[in-house]
Amino acid sequence: MENAVEVRGLKKAYKDVTAVDGIDLTVSEGEIFGLIGHNGAGKTTTIECILGTRTRDSGEVSVLGMDPVRDRKKLFTRTGVQFQHTSYQNRLRIGEACEVTASLYPGSCGSGKWKELLEQFGLSGRTRKEINELSGGEKQKLSVVLALIPGPDILFLDELTTGLDPAARRGIWGYLKELRESGVTIILTSHYMDEVEYLCDRIAIMKKGLITAQGAPHQLMEINGTKNLEDLFMLYGEEKKGAVKPQGYVNASPLLSLSAEFLSWLACLRAAGEKENSI
Repeated sequence: MENAVEVRGLKKAYKDVTAVDGIDLTVSEGEIFGLIGHNGAGKTTTIECILGTRTRDSGEVSVLGMDPVRDRKKLFTRTGVQFQHTSYQNRLRIGEACEVTASLYPGSCGSGKWKELLEQFGLSGRTRKEINELSGGEKQKLSVVLALIPGPDILFLDELTTGLDPAARRGIWGYLKELRESGVTIILTSHYMDEVEYLCDRIAIMKKGLITAQGAPHQLMEINGTKNLEDLFMLYGEEKKGAVKPQGYVNASPLLSLSAEFLSWLACLRAAGEKENSI
């Protein structure tokens, strides 16, 4: 199985603060990979470097065989991103947001695709409703829909079920499992350990810009004798003594959690397209 993401020696610092400290990481095609860690562990910066929306100081990054900076336009057409915090233009309607997003991706199959997604996520028949009138959970669902409109080969999800009720969470979990079976690679961040344990084939636990543990959740729990993933998270996240790394583990540094905005993403994509067309 080939790797969808390859990261080697990734470093990023902000003045005197090192956010990512030389991490090595691979994510296989068709895998659900979880990035977990305390706030400020470095998840967001790494994801931004992987996406190419933030310039890395050093190291190598490959996503679907492409450089995220040099091949940004081509890569964005195959990538879906759901941000934890998304801002929308005042009075923007659900249908308008979907239409704008679909127009940026030639392979998105037009309105038929996003209307199916709205129905899948319980938002059908509400295309004319203003987004600012939606509940927090409904906005979260919409952000996932927008991430899926491109029909991505790789999907980045940041705290995707925050604000959702248990039934809605379970529904999205099932849909993500179906995406994985279809070959879509998924990288997610979450503070819900039950979600991570249920969905993820492998995880990386981050602390202060370093990956302190990496492997299959059940393998890490068995090796360290923890009863659940939350205990494992505390073991590695708090850097307690006695944590055992699985065979073949290579210590590295972190990946980060997303904190950009939807309109910023669209502006970045549009700018890349305009630059390409002007050449």
